[in-house]
Amino acid sequence: MTTWLKLAVAATAIMATPTWAEAPQTSPRPTIRPALLDHAATATPRPRMRALVNATASSEIKVADNARFDRWLKGFFGRARAQGISQATLNRAFQGVSYDADVIKRDRNQSEFTKTIWQYLDSAASDTRVKNGGKALRQHRKTLERIEAHYGVEKEVVVAVWGLESSFGSYRGDMDVIQSLATLAFDGRRGKFFEAQLIAALKILQSGDVAPRKMKGSWAGAMGHTQFIPTSYLAYAVDFTGDGKRDIWSENPTDALASTAAYLKRSGWTKGQPWGVEVRLPKGFNYALASRKVQKSPAEWARLGVRNMEGGKVPNHGTASILLPGGGNGAAFMIFKNFAAIERYNAADAYVIGVGHLSDRLAGGPEIKGRWPRGDRALKFRERKEMQRRLTRAGFDTDGVDGKIGPKTITAIRNYQIAKGLTPDGYASLSLLQHLR
Repeated sequence: MTTWLKLAVAATAIMATPTWAEAPQTSPRPTIRPALLDHAATATPRPRMRALVNATASSEIKVADNARFDRWLKGFFGRARAQGISQATLNRAFQGVSYDADVIKRDRNQSEFTKTIWQYLDSAASDTRVKNGGKALRQHRKTLERIEAHYGVEKEVVVAVWGLESSFGSYRGDMDVIQSLATLAFDGRRGKFFEAQLIAALKILQSGDVAPRKMKGSWAGAMGHTQFIPTSYLAYAVDFTGDGKRDIWSENPTDALASTAAYLKRSGWTKGQPWGVEVRLPKGFNYALASRKVQKSPAEWARLGVRNMEGGKVPNHGTASILLPGGGNGAAFMIFKNFAAIERYNAADAYVIGVGHLSDRLAGGPEIKGRWPRGDRALKFRERKEMQRRLTRAGFDTDGVDGKIGPKTITAIRNYQIAKGLTPDGYASLSLLQHLR
């Protein structure tokens, strides 16, 4: 959802393939390290004096930010009213709201955190999460069966999203969504996106689904048991309890779980088909075929030597691609249409595999059998940017330097690997960066 930046325009911290955002034990939402304090531009005072200087500077910055924030709000109120938000709603929504510097610190620092895909999955489908997921399935079985029957999305998949988004409701976020979104919209780095989310949040309040101060969520505005951002809420949230409200915030997870199923169904989920199947690749496999752009039937892949982990042919679930999230030395997956349905909830491959694998485990499936290159470490943000710069200088354009390993960077990596006689798996590894150096 995951999830939170579920729309393509949302600049997620979780990257597209080999390097991932922090995968905490509770949720794949980014966990933020404390921002560094501003250093006072003075001589070297004693430590106690330095703390006083920094505190004074911080207070001055906070006052200035609040003043600019208040001026921004006046302009925003006019834009909100033009989109149908009443003055009464604005008054209620912004009572006590102020600029939140902590939100900006978290937004600025999220990209510094990286984990490898195997570290992410160690958390996403840990034994503890599988155990807790099984408990959630049993506790809410009747509700989940009704949801599955209505939307055609397996209950294990819905529970897997719930598990990754909020650890089955345990960590839904306790930040004021209006304050967080207003701060992010004012900040301007992704102002257009967050202002759209803020307008959507105000529409939710105006509809009466939740009271302003009960609209709690993450620092980035993701809300409820399955962490809907406001625009996704407006598009997909449902009232499954029939009480007249689409309540994804309460202790009762029914509306949130049904809304998740509705989202996945609208995104193209097909019941009875897998998101993907772990496979074994033959010796001499052409790694250039491991691309989302290359689609073949399971029978065609079988003729190329691609088999399931038991050595048999993968059943025909439609056309599929081969995905190597850990490069040529990691586990391989044959992914189907349902992969893309989960991807609409959260665009990171790690997240999709996490939801898919956790749902398989909850349905009694095995752990991933393929080995991961656990000796590798994830590239740091600055290293990912360095790789993009070096690739571009070498004639393999990544279409910008942003530290995000997306499709264009993967293509550039693969073309570089082909040109240099390396395994063309498109994997942004430390050894590849050293080769570029």
